[in-house]
Amino acid sequence: MSRPPRILETCLYCDDLDAAEAFYGGVVGLERIARVEGRHVFFRADGGMLLIFDPAQTARPAASADAPPPHGAHGPGHVCFSAAPDGIEAWERRLARAGAAIEARISWPGGARSIYARDPAGNSVEFAEPALWPL
Repeated sequence: MSRPPRILETCLYCDDLDAAEAFYGGVVGLERIARVEGRHVFFRADGGMLLIFDPAQTARPAASADAPPPHGAHGPGHVCFSAAPDGIEAWERRLARAGAAIEARISWPGGARSIYARDPAGNSVEFAEPALWPL
């Protein structure tokens, strides 16, 4: 069996899908590709997908045998977006204009930098230089 080449999707949970859509679509600039009112909003994220679910809805048992099983998380999640080395400051400015405070600025031992903010649901959102990981 071969190893998966990349993560296809990741998900976060937010009980205010309108606020999540404004943040990830408007502030981060991801393309929305699907929305089911009161349940989820899905975004394309450069070769993968970011799925935002209302946790109260996805915790319910599946409506049919061909539906995904219940899932969810409690407490803040985390997602990290790749940022070009010259783009960290631009992301700081963009987040600040949207009222999202920078929670941390980190210079990692290998030389990569990252910044952290919070989405409307309190999830940790990081923007990091790709050198953070040996990919």
